[in-house]
Amino acid sequence: MKSREDDRHKTFTRRAVLIGAAQGGLLALLGGRLAWLQIAQGQRYKTLSDNNRINVKMLPPSRGVIVDRFGEPLAVNGQNFRALIVPEQTDDLETALLKLSTLIPLSDKDIQTALKRAKNTAAFVPIEIRENLAWEDVARIEVNLPDLPGIAIDVGEIRNYPLSSATAHLIGYVGAVSAADLAADKDPALRLPGFRIGKTGIEKTYDKELRGGAGSAEVEVNVAGREVRELTRALGRPGADVTLSIDARLQKDTQDRLSAQKSASAVIMDAQTGAVYALVSFPAFDPNVLTHGISAEQWEDLLADPGLPLNNKAVGGQYPPGSTFKMVTALAALEENVITRNTSVQCPGYYDYGGNRFHCWKSWGHGRMDLVDALAESCDTFFYKISTEIGIDRLASYAHKLGLGDKLGFDLTEERPGLMPDKDWKMGHFGEQWRAGETVVASIGQGYIQTTPLQLAVMTARLVNGGHAVRPWIAGMLGGVGSDMIGARWPSLGFRKYNLDLIKTGMERVVNHPKGTAFKSRIEPQALRMGGKTGTAQVRRITQAQREEGTINENIPWEHRDHALFVGYAPIVNPRYICAVVVEHGGSGSAAAAPIARDLLLKAQSYNPAATILFPQKQEGTPKPPPKKPFP
Repeated sequence: MKSREDDRHKTFTRRAVLIGAAQGGLLALLGGRLAWLQIAQGQRYKTLSDNNRINVKMLPPSRGVIVDRFGEPLAVNGQNFRALIVPEQTDDLETALLKLSTLIPLSDKDIQTALKRAKNTAAFVPIEIRENLAWEDVARIEVNLPDLPGIAIDVGEIRNYPLSSATAHLIGYVGAVSAADLAADKDPALRLPGFRIGKTGIEKTYDKELRGGAGSAEVEVNVAGREVRELTRALGRPGADVTLSIDARLQKDTQDRLSAQKSASAVIMDAQTGAVYALVSFPAFDPNVLTHGISAEQWEDLLADPGLPLNNKAVGGQYPPGSTFKMVTALAALEENVITRNTSVQCPGYYDYGGNRFHCWKSWGHGRMDLVDALAESCDTFFYKISTEIGIDRLASYAHKLGLGDKLGFDLTEERPGLMPDKDWKMGHFGEQWRAGETVVASIGQGYIQTTPLQLAVMTARLVNGGHAVRPWIAGMLGGVGSDMIGARWPSLGFRKYNLDLIKTGMERVVNHPKGTAFKSRIEPQALRMGGKTGTAQVRRITQAQREEGTINENIPWEHRDHALFVGYAPIVNPRYICAVVVEHGGSGSAAAAPIARDLLLKAQSYNPAATILFPQKQEGTPKPPPKKPFP
């Protein structure tokens, strides 16, 4: 009996030991696993947990402001309330958008655009639904946020242009990022909802400097993905402010003065430094409309306007220079010793050469003309005659030295090069020899020659500043061509001073001599007097009958009328201000363009922007650019 009980006891003990060992092993295994997870892998799982709890998002940088030389704002930032949605935080994106449309105005187009963006964007990236929300719309959304999963209100920036159309072509505008922009620029900030980049003008040229660098924020979210609180924020690098050489008052006055024309442009620059004080193309557009969004109908209206308001004609419009080119012909003839001060030509109203007759604008002739008289009265025959001795290649060489036929390296990407033909150019483009008669036509700025208003201003500056190779600039402190020339002197082109003074004398008489073509546009105060040159550029062939009848620009469609040009400088002594004006199809340079240039040169001298320092923050008594507001 006892033996049997001993056996049962031993069996129980063995079973207890086995069960205890198994339990101990399980506890040891569990403890080891817990130790592995908490100690060895603790940091890994903490990171995973934080990733579920914390979202990291990019913050758009504050775009730099653009100001004129006095600190007057030309492009600033305003608040922009936007409705965003994160697709992955909604059960059904379209349903969420339809629900939002009951609170704020949302068109079918808005909804379809958001759905299309969602298909082409990662599900965790916010999609912009509407921007420029009124405060009442923001309040309705905020009150209903608990019932709007995935939707949030964001406070961004919207670009504003205080001078509106007056600086449209100069400053340009910002617009939405396109697929092409994303392909060309890998900056991750471009993928932020509603992010805008420069499309034209200074906004485009200095976009990367103005753009800055994106910041970031860590936001705690709940299980539904809704933001609970912001943990950390790094604002990133704000964009650089850009100070221009422009005088905002003169810019606005220039646009106002051109507004009576159907299509015109003007440039005012410093003959000594190259600083551009005003650059206007008219008609223009309101850049604020393009920044906020424009309808298809409005866009089509802009494209259909015969005045081409979207084109910057001041730097991109290419026109025959007409008689303003006669100074180039005169300089080439003087420098190459083809003529002297006393050389004269008889003008019977035409010039016969190579079996062709080339007519002077004055059909009954000017009589005997020397160089100064020929410039003052704009005698075509004088320049016809001397051009045959100069030749097109030498004429083209001096045109290039004076800034024609090439890009000038200006700050605006819309700049075009114009055209100054020579023998090689014609052979290369047409496979034909240059004909001597084409040089005769080129001598008065017709034929193949094409120039821009900016080039005409530079040409005039180089003629009256002592022959220095001044180049135009508008934002030199960011590395433009003027960055090394503020307060310095541009290199000499090697022209003889006597020859330049002779041409200046002719230009002075254009305006101040009773026989001058722009005498009616003279400036009376002696200290403010201007010199210059009129130009009338044909856009079609003119018959002798029309010339004799004086009906060249009468009773014909606007687009067939001659272009009117004028280049001027002031004051006569120590010239500082240069003005080039082109009135498209204006008819006559003396009647249409010269009065505009007179008024603008008077304004420039009364404002005297040349007497001010470009960077006003370094001097007292001048307004500073508005301080940047941190991005909310």
